Amino acid sequence: MELIDKLEILADAAKYDASCASSGAAPRSSKGRDGLGASGGAGICHSYTPDGRCVSLLKILLTNFCLYDCQYCVNRRSSDVPRARFAPEEVVRLTMDFYLRNYIDGLFLSSGIIRSADYTMEQLVLVAKTLRETHGFRGYIHLKTIPDAAPELIAEAGRYADRLSVNIELPSEAGIARFAPEKNLRTIRIAMGGIRRGIDEKAEEPKAPAFSPAGQSTQMIVGADDSDDSAILSTAENLYSAYRLKRVYYSAFSPIPQSPDGLPQKPPPLMREHRLYQADFLVRGYGFGASELLPQPGNLALDIDPKLAWALAHREHFPLDLNRAELRMIARVPGIGLKSAQRIVELRRHRRIRYEDLSRLRCAMAKLRPFVITADYRPRQDTLPSELLRRELADAPAQMSLFPALQEAA
Repeated sequence: MELIDKLEILADAAKYDASCASSGAAPRSSKGRDGLGASGGAGICHSYTPDGRCVSLLKILLTNFCLYDCQYCVNRRSSDVPRARFAPEEVVRLTMDFYLRNYIDGLFLSSGIIRSADYTMEQLVLVAKTLRETHGFRGYIHLKTIPDAAPELIAEAGRYADRLSVNIELPSEAGIARFAPEKNLRTIRIAMGGIRRGIDEKAEEPKAPAFSPAGQSTQMIVGADDSDDSAILSTAENLYSAYRLKRVYYSAFSPIPQSPDGLPQKPPPLMREHRLYQADFLVRGYGFGASELLPQPGNLALDIDPKLAWALAHREHFPLDLNRAELRMIARVPGIGLKSAQRIVELRRHRRIRYEDLSRLRCAMAKLRPFVITADYRPRQDTLPSELLRRELADAPAQMSLFPALQEAA
C-alpha cells in the first residue's frame, strides 16, 4: 500500500480520539541550538498551547488493526473497515517531512493493539525515540499508551513524549466489562498510577531526565453506555484527584457501521458533551465538586450552563455583594470568570465596585444581573422565581426585557 493511502486511512481512524492537546507542554525552540521543531509555533491548528496559541499536530494511528473487540470502536477486531499499518520509520518520515513543510508542529500517535500490548508499545516508543535522538526533533509529541504494556515501556515512553494518555473510555467497570471485554479498569488505573509516579519523581528531583512534562490525560466516551453525567463527572473528579490528570476529554459517541447490539443507534446531543466540558472546567478551576453540580443521579441541563444551574438551585447565596464576598463565591456568580473575580478583589482594595466596572471587565452582564450587588446596583429583593429566571437566561440574550424592572439604585 502506498504511504499516502495509509495516511488517508490512519488519519481518518484517529479522528475519534478526542484527547489531543498540547496544553501544559514546556516551551521548546530549535532557534540557536541543534535540533528541529518547536512546540509553540503557529500553523494550521488542531490544539492550543497554555498561552492560547494554536498548534498543529499530525494526528494518526500507527495501525488500525486491533486484537481487541471493543464494541464502541470503529477499529474493533470484528469491524469491516479498510486496514493499514505504518512502519515506525514511515511515521518518523511523515512527521519530519510535514514539519519541514511547515504543516505541523508536533505529533499525536495512537495505535490499535497488534501482536501484543508490549509489542505495540515498543513500536510507539521507537517512533518517539527516533524522532528525538536521531533527528533532534524538539516539537510536541503525545503518545497514547497501552495500559497492559510493561511498566518499563510506559516509563520509557515518558522520557520521549511531552504527554502520555491512557484512555479509560467508559466511566464504570460494568460498562467496560460489557463493551470492552479485553480491557480491565484495574490495569488502566495501574498504568495511570505509574505515569503519575514518574511525573512526581521528576518534580522531586529536577535534575532527573524529563518525564511527560505536559502530564497525562484520558478520554471518556459519552452516550455509548447508560452512564449518566453524574457518573461520568464523578469518575473524572476521582481521576483528577488520584492521578493528577491534566485533562479529561469527552467524546460524544458516534454510531459506527455494523454497530453491535446494545449500542445506541443515535448519537447523544452534542450539547451534552459541551456541558460536560463546562462542568469539568468548574471542577478543575473553580473548586466545584461533582456532587455540587449534580447532587442526584442524572444528566446536566442542556438549556443552561452548569454554573447557572447551580446558582439557580442555590438562590440563598444570591444576590452576592461583590464588595464583601470572598473570591471563591464571586467566581461562582454566573457570568463572572475566575480572572474577572480576581480583578474584582484587586480593584476593591482601592475603591468600591460599581456596576459599570463589571462591564469594563467584560463580564457576561446578561447572566450576572440577578445575582450581584454593587455600590450602585441591587436587584429587587422580591426576585423572580428560579424557573422564570431560567427561561429568561437560557439563551443569554444581550438585552433582557425583565431586568430593567428588577434593578434599583443602591
